[in-house]
Amino acid sequence: MSAPARSLGVIMLDTDFPRPPGDVGHPGSWDFPVKFRRVSGASPDRVIRRGGAGLLDDFIAAGESLIAEGCCAIITSCGFMALHQQRLAAALGVPVAASSLVQLPLIESTLGAGRRAGVITYDGANLTPEMLSACGAEPSTPVAGVPSNGAFHALIESGASYDRAGLEAEVISVACDLVARNPSIGAIVLECTNMPPFAAAIAQACAMPVFDVLTLGRLLYSSTCPRHFTGME
Repeated sequence: MSAPARSLGVIMLDTDFPRPPGDVGHPGSWDFPVKFRRVSGASPDRVIRRGGAGLLDDFIAAGESLIAEGCCAIITSCGFMALHQQRLAAALGVPVAASSLVQLPLIESTLGAGRRAGVITYDGANLTPEMLSACGAEPSTPVAGVPSNGAFHALIESGASYDRAGLEAEVISVACDLVARNPSIGAIVLECTNMPPFAAAIAQACAMPVFDVLTLGRLLYSSTCPRHFTGME
């Protein structure tokens, strides 16, 4: 009997809003096995505005449970867990990326001299230089958040219906404005794990690469479960 396929583990916040393909929490966003584990009480407010207070042990327990089920790498469903990157990585025995922001140093190393990566986030006021530093990124990284009275906040925190056109228009506007204000930006990182459904539209509108939690998850999975090749034996 063959061993079960290894999986990417996703530690999920405790939310109920819709998650279409492209969202970190939709199985169809991934072309390899993925397992999900929800952390009870991990609301957006508690993680984003209160730094995940009191939740670290629960996230570690969720990660351990996923690893016990065969997960070879772990990510989370909220980029604001960046603050806990080092503690989560130290506690779990597989590669762990608490936030898409961990990609920032790698991305900037691929850009030409004088070029930077910019970040689009769910909450610009609460994405602090400390969080960027926790991911090995420059604290001065250009950051822009979606409006607190806009479509993303209405969906995630006010129970609004899924307005795909409104969400896409909002995040494209924020991205284009960030690039206009920071001409040195050569790539964009989406902190929010609900934004990848719009990555292609952002890339087209801003004419530059876009990285997100899906690019991160693919990287971790492909490195821990490398593809087997045959031929030329």
